[in-house]
Amino acid sequence: MTISVRLNDKDAELIKEYADMNNISLSDLIRNAVLEKIEDEYDLECYYKALEEYKKNPKTYTMDEVKKELGL
Repeated sequence: MTISVRLNDKDAELIKEYADMNNISLSDLIRNAVLEKIEDEYDLECYYKALEEYKKNPKTYTMDEVKKELGL
C-alpha cells in the first residue's frame, strides 16, 4: 500500500536529513515513527487500565510470590 503525506519544504528537508544521518530510507523512518507512536499510545492506555485495576484492588506481590504462583 502506498500512502502520501504532504509536507512543507522545511519539514521535508528536516525529515530527509534525519533519515540520511541515520542511514535509513524515508519509508523506514516514517513507518517506524508511526508504529512507535501507536505503540506508545497503546502502552499508555494499558497503563491507565492497570492503574484503575490497581486502585480497585491495591494488593501487590513479591517476586518470590509471583514465581511460586507461576511455578518458576
